[in-house]
This record gives sequence, structure tokens and C-alpha cells, in this order.
Amino acid sequence: MSQTPPTAPAAAGGPSSTDQPELKKAITPKLLLLFIVGDILGTGVYALTGRVAGEVGGAGWLPIIIAFAVAMVSALSYVEMVTKYPQAAGAALYVHKAFGIHFVTFMVTFAVLSSGITSASTSAIFLAENVLKAFGLEEGLGEAAGGTATVIALAFLLLVAGINMYGVAESVKANVVLTLIELTGLILVILVGFFAMAQGKADFSRVILFETPGDKSLFMAVIGATALAFFSMVGFEDSVNMAEETVDPVKNFPRALIGGLSITGVVYVVISVVAVAVVPIGQLTEATTPLLTVVEVGAPGIPIDTIFAFISIFAVANTVLINMMMASRLLYGMAKQGVLPGFLRGVLHGRRTPWAGIAFSTLLAFALVITVRFVLAEETIGALGGTTALLLLAVFGLVNISVLVLRKDTVDVRHFRTPTVLPVIGAITSFALVSPLAQPTQNYVIAGGLLAIGLLLYLVTWFYNAAVRARRTRFRHPDDLGRP
Repeated sequence: MSQTPPTAPAAAGGPSSTDQPELKKAITPKLLLLFIVGDILGTGVYALTGRVAGEVGGAGWLPIIIAFAVAMVSALSYVEMVTKYPQAAGAALYVHKAFGIHFVTFMVTFAVLSSGITSASTSAIFLAENVLKAFGLEEGLGEAAGGTATVIALAFLLLVAGINMYGVAESVKANVVLTLIELTGLILVILVGFFAMAQGKADFSRVILFETPGDKSLFMAVIGATALAFFSMVGFEDSVNMAEETVDPVKNFPRALIGGLSITGVVYVVISVVAVAVVPIGQLTEATTPLLTVVEVGAPGIPIDTIFAFISIFAVANTVLINMMMASRLLYGMAKQGVLPGFLRGVLHGRRTPWAGIAFSTLLAFALVITVRFVLAEETIGALGGTTALLLLAVFGLVNISVLVLRKDTVDVRHFRTPTVLPVIGAITSFALVSPLAQPTQNYVIAGGLLAIGLLLYLVTWFYNAAVRARRTRFRHPDDLGRP
């Protein structure tokens, strides 16, 4: 059995851990489970149910099941890696230990960061649209509705930054409240579906109806819908990046990760069946808030549509909060390694939260909301959701390969081991869903723009370190990734 090598010291002039407080361990097993469930059951099910149905018709449950299977395979690879290397850096650590190529590690890390910001931006825009609908302002504002929604989205991102800045314990407690609210909303949708069935208003023949847009073949439509539905399943990746603030991650992550993903997978399938059975496919695909439409159609005599509109707002808010927490921690960890500018290492001494990472990730989200909102207009939700899935699918493919490469690395820690065939399947399916057959061009454009920002930051840091500080820009040691 090999011993874990000692942590390499910081390079001369490099970032030191002595001038900054450590992050606070405040995430217990129950909070971790709710964190994962809350992140997965967020914007995806509330915003993309109609879009998935628009790709394949009433059989929207099929791409959801496929996406769930792909996500579970990758989740099992993450469980092996988290229990084998119980450190905070997640995919960056695994890829770096497997390949040792600094630039690849950096781009993987920034891809995960970008996926969190695109997911948060998606959710912020969808939340703003729900606010206008809940207060009946959408029609009255007319052409100004788009601008108003953008302002609301930016204001909410600022509010989330404030909560995130205040403390991780407070952020996770807010997550618990929001998770319970969004679960209430989904249970309400399911109950409305059962009520509609009892009244004879549900048409289950639509559930097995395949309808593809334009001249798309059934196979291509299912692949495209699966890539889109995958956005709904990727929340578990965020939790890995919170390991530094989790109590006993080796023991608690496997149960929380597998249990949380399983719970949400069942809920997604039930919701997709109920939605199509209650609401005609055309009406569902055209709805801004598809699950609210299910409630309105399924129980027209019961005044719960306004309540549900507010529930969906809180549910989507949860996704924003969790993704911005993850993004800020990644920026913090990369700056501590000296591969991003040092100012991003800033931690509030009183609250022990990474204030610089929070501020910078919020600015990136601001820029993305403003740019994409006005460039893509009506296609914003699908574009940002698809970009999130594109980035994480690529990362998942590399993590699955890393599992196989690192099988030769034995550690003195008892850890979970996934069957060898699963990482192989996970890598193949993840990269297949990244291909142009499954992804529209606009997803590549947005993802490329975000990664270009990361590359620019990397080059600026490299030049500063080489020209001013006379040292290399590199991750100091793979075992030191993400450590305080």
C-alpha cells in the first residue's frame, strides 16, 4: 500500500495558508443530502420539462431516464474518487493525479466553475420571469418585460452574494429551507396530477407518443433531449467541491451522493409523466413555467396557481445559491494554488467566507446574464442550460477515465470501488453527449467564451509570475489541490 506523499510546500513567493483563515466545516450528513437534492431538483425540473417534451413529445421520461443513468455512472466514479482522495478540489484533483498536466487541470477546473455560473445565470433569468408572472406584470410591461426581468435577475444574484458572504452555515441553512419549499412544489404537482387522473382529465396515451421537431430522426431527437435533460442531473458535482466544509466526507459522501441522485431521479420521471398526461404537449412546450401550467390545467377550480408560482421562485433560487457557493470556492482554491491572481484568495476573517471569489463569480454571472439575455433572447434558458450540461459532460468523461488510470495508485484508506465497466460506459456516453450530434452550435459558443476568460486569467497570472515574481505558474502538488 502506498503512503500519501507529504504536502509540498508553497513555492517561494507563493500563496501561504498562514495569512488566511480556513473555511468552516459546517455541512453535516443531513445537510449534505439536502444540499444535493436541492441542487438537482432546482431549475431543471421547473424550467426544462417543457423543452424536453418539445424535443421528443410525450415520451420525455425516456431522455430523463437515460440522463439519470449517465449521471449515476459518473456519480459512482466520483464516490470512488472522493473516498479515495478525500480532499476538496473534486474533478481538478482527480484529473491532475491521473495525468499530471497542469494546463489540462486548470481548464477542467475552470470548466466546472463556468458550469456553475451558467447554471446560476439560467436560474436567475428563469426566477425573474416567474416573478413577473407571479405578480401579473408580464403583459402590462409589454416590451419592457425583458429588461425588467434582467434587472430582477441581477438583483437576485446580488442578494445571493450577500447570503454567501455572510457564512457557509447560513447559506446551507437557507438551502435547507429552499429545498423543502421546492419539494413541496413538486409534491403539489404530483398531487394535482393524481387529482386530474381521478377526474378523468389525464390522457396517458400521450406518455408513449414520440414527436420530433422538423426533420430530426427519433434517435437524434432522443440524444439531443438527453443532453438537455442532463442539465437537471448535474447538481451532485457541486457537492464534491464543498468537501472542505463537510464533516467526515469519506463516510458521508457515498450515501448522500447515491441517495440524493436516486431520490431526484424518481421524482423527475414521475413529474415528466404527470406533466404530459395532464397538459397537451403543444401547450406544455410553449409555457414559460411548464409545471405552473400543469397546476393550472389539472386543478382549475382550486386557487393554487399563485402559490405555486411563488414556490417555483424559491425552488429556482436554491439552484442559484448552491451554484454560486460552489463557483466562489473553486476560485478561492485555484487562487490559493497560485494559478489565478492572488486577490481571489481573500477570506473574511470574521465570517470565514471567500469574499473575493464570491465577488468575482458574481461579476461573471452578471456579465453572462446581460450578454446572453440580449443576444439570444427567447433561447436563453435552453442555451445556458445546454452549456452547463456540455461543460460538465466533458468533465465527467475525464473523471471516468481518471478512475481507470488511478486504479494503479493504492492508498492506505478504505474506499468505495465502482465496477470497472461503469467508468468505461460513463466516459463513452459522456463524450457522446458532448458531440455536435447532441449539442447545438450556440452551446459551444457560450462555453468557448467562458473558457476563453479562464485562459486569459491563466495567461495574466503566468506572465505576472514569470516576469515579476520569477516563479512558475503551476499547481504545487496534486495532493495539495483544494487544501487550505
